[in-house]
Amino acid sequence: CSRWEEEKKEDGVKWTQLEHRGPYFVPLYEPLPEDVQFYYDGKPLKLSLATEEIATFYAKMLDHEYTTKEIFQNNFFHDWRKEMTSEEQEIIKDLDKCDFREIHKYFVDKNEARKALPKEEKQKLKEEADKIQEEYGYCIMDGHREKIGNFKTEPPGLFRGRGEHPKMGMLKKRIMPEDVVINCSRDSKIPEPPEGHKWKEVRFDNTVTWLASWTENIQNTLKYIMLNPSSKLKGEKDWQKYEVARRLKDVVHKIRAQYRADWKSREMKKRQRAVALYFIDKLALRAGNEKEEGETADTVGCCSLRVEHIRLHPQLDGQEHVVEFDFLGKDSIRYYNKVSVEKPVFKNLQVFMKNKDPTDDLFDRLTTTFLNKHLQHLMDGLTAKVFRTYNASITLQEQLKALTNPEDNVGGKLLSYNRANRAVAILCNHQRSTPKTFAKSMQILQEKIDAKKKQVEEAQEEVKKAEEEFENTKDAKAEAKVEKKKKLLKRLEEQLARLNVQATDKEENKQIALGTSKLNYLDPRISVAWCKKFGIPIEKIYNKTQREKFAWAIDMAGEDFEF
Repeated sequence: CSRWEEEKKEDGVKWTQLEHRGPYFVPLYEPLPEDVQFYYDGKPLKLSLATEEIATFYAKMLDHEYTTKEIFQNNFFHDWRKEMTSEEQEIIKDLDKCDFREIHKYFVDKNEARKALPKEEKQKLKEEADKIQEEYGYCIMDGHREKIGNFKTEPPGLFRGRGEHPKMGMLKKRIMPEDVVINCSRDSKIPEPPEGHKWKEVRFDNTVTWLASWTENIQNTLKYIMLNPSSKLKGEKDWQKYEVARRLKDVVHKIRAQYRADWKSREMKKRQRAVALYFIDKLALRAGNEKEEGETADTVGCCSLRVEHIRLHPQLDGQEHVVEFDFLGKDSIRYYNKVSVEKPVFKNLQVFMKNKDPTDDLFDRLTTTFLNKHLQHLMDGLTAKVFRTYNASITLQEQLKALTNPEDNVGGKLLSYNRANRAVAILCNHQRSTPKTFAKSMQILQEKIDAKKKQVEEAQEEVKKAEEEFENTKDAKAEAKVEKKKKLLKRLEEQLARLNVQATDKEENKQIALGTSKLNYLDPRISVAWCKKFGIPIEKIYNKTQREKFAWAIDMAGEDFEF
């Protein structure tokens, strides 16, 4: 039987056997060479080892936007001073007097030198990395050798966070074996901690899937070492996620009827729930969790929207009942959208906003927990998140049906695929900033197109010449020449068309991130079925890592798969 279909375990049990080497700890700090100096107030100052290490974290980031931000500077300086010796604290009292430029240059040069290494040297480094991967990067789970996702601890450094994170610049401490909880099976060879160290704890908990965990010091959250997405365990979990979304398809019309009825409910709480659910369903908004203030950047989801995040327009741009959304969502990505909504929704929003301050909650009676409890009651396993997966997958499937032209060549079909994927990314608001290299690579592509156009024009001339020659001589040799020149012209025209498609694709894609939806929201069986149906190699859609992650779908889906 395939490894996706082995015997099921009893509820809650995730494995019966688990053996691994424990995490790989990043190498210890290497002191700077004598001739690379830190300057304070214009004078060189020799730092103690711990202080110097933290100075290098800041120095490495000098050409980064972060180090220009006041919050970052203040948090860094505060945490750095805590780690200094008392002598250093006496001297170093002002970040503006610190000069890290020499240290910065040292690391830039070191980086360049590594890039410029001869091929054999690079090969040697690669072999060393592979050896570590072989030794630490795999575990044995239930008799299968499985790849581990992140087997290295995170190196110490300065916390960055997304958007305007209040904790940016704080010191991320080095993870020591004493911080780490190991999880494995009782009868396995228990991993040895590095020499002179011991683990915080060793557990034998087969109801969780992580191999090691520790608490990071900035957000005080738990970090885990987990299996790689290509593992059986993660594959099954992924498959289950899409199966839940497919079950939603059968009841979604009932749920929609229910929330529409609830717009007129007597209970304010129910009305708010129904409007929020409409947004989550129609606009694929995230549910949005309650958050501690000052702990994270000020971002919201549907349930945590505030009055200031929406504006109501009875009429706008020729549409009625328009809601204008403007807020920062997950990872501080701005969500901006103007949507025409149904009249009862618009009327309800007017009620929800009445007599409230801009910073008051829009859905003041609603929590994500209350919403999800209601959804669980409507369908087993249903949460707000499932709507996003469902709407993303169904959109891809519908767009592929609408956009794919069976007559197109592979390039044309792939453009249609990417356009369908873009529709999903726009629905889910997956943006990226235009890549720094965009203009350059677009220019190179444009030069290729111009050169190819010239070749096509030349080939057209050649065909014309050959035809004239044949007109005059009417001999077989001249006729063969016409055929040959026409063939060449056709090939060049196809190449030009391909390049033009590439340029269109690139331009349409410059501010849209396709990867997020492809990896997390789209049932891979839809794409696999599409490839099989239209004879497109799967490699054109999924790279090697993605093919490993979606091996279960590639095994499973025939060309007739319907989400």
